[in-house]
Amino acid sequence: MYRATEAFGRPFTIGACKPRAPPLYPPGMEPVRIACVRYLNTAPLIEGLDRAEGVTLLPAVPSRIADLVATGEADIGLVSVVDAASMPLAVVPCGMIGSDGPTLTVRLFSTVPLDRITRLHTDSESHTSVILARVLLAMLHGARPEVIEFDACGANGQWPESVLLIGDKVVTGPPPADRYPHQMDLGEAWKNWTGLPFVYAVWSCCEKDAASQRIRSAAVLLDRQLRHNQTRLEWIVANRAAAAGWPAEVARRYLGDLLRYRVGPQERRAIERFLTLARELELLAPRNVIWAWQP
Repeated sequence: MYRATEAFGRPFTIGACKPRAPPLYPPGMEPVRIACVRYLNTAPLIEGLDRAEGVTLLPAVPSRIADLVATGEADIGLVSVVDAASMPLAVVPCGMIGSDGPTLTVRLFSTVPLDRITRLHTDSESHTSVILARVLLAMLHGARPEVIEFDACGANGQWPESVLLIGDKVVTGPPPADRYPHQMDLGEAWKNWTGLPFVYAVWSCCEKDAASQRIRSAAVLLDRQLRHNQTRLEWIVANRAAAAGWPAEVARRYLGDLLRYRVGPQERRAIERFLTLARELELLAPRNVIWAWQP
């Protein structure tokens, strides 16, 4: 079930003949600690960072990253939007995980029509996806189900009436299709309803550190690495998809066509719209996202 996560748990390597990226940090500065997720969808953001001078990668599940940043265990992390809006963090607009339509890897499965869901079992790895599912069910289907945490890895074939799954396992180890005739890709549903993209996670740091040179330098490095990786998506697919359990053609469409990695005006509007709706439904406290600087 988690072979993709396990595959990406191994260190990324580019090859002994490839030079390390030049350092961005003054000599003697402690390595910047970057907390990240090792799903296939993060490869364009973090592929090659393990070879960057002055960088330490801290792999973690999405729901854990905000705590690592807030407690100072990481300097910057790929944080769920819900967590970025709920904790004393600042969004660093140098990269994100988002979509402008279907995502493939954030999906609700149900044995009953969506308007009849009363209990929703949710993958505990992503806080934003859980809130998005609740917003969409309430606004589009008039459903306000009880939410129950669910460990998909330990399901052992015992699938509940309705379940929200995220990550590589939605593609590489989904539940049986014949059990779930009713399904919803959350990114697709959001786009069809609002006309906006959706943002799941953003690079974030502690709010008190947002103006520091350390975070500015980290942002430059992350932006540079994303730009480089977007020029070699075919290489990433060829070298990472199979190990993660993804068919190459599906991975190519996923990384190249479906996902979005740049924070722009539309993405900011989407974040604001999502958080406003969540607050109106009393799913989140009334706190806005803080931006380290304007994208």
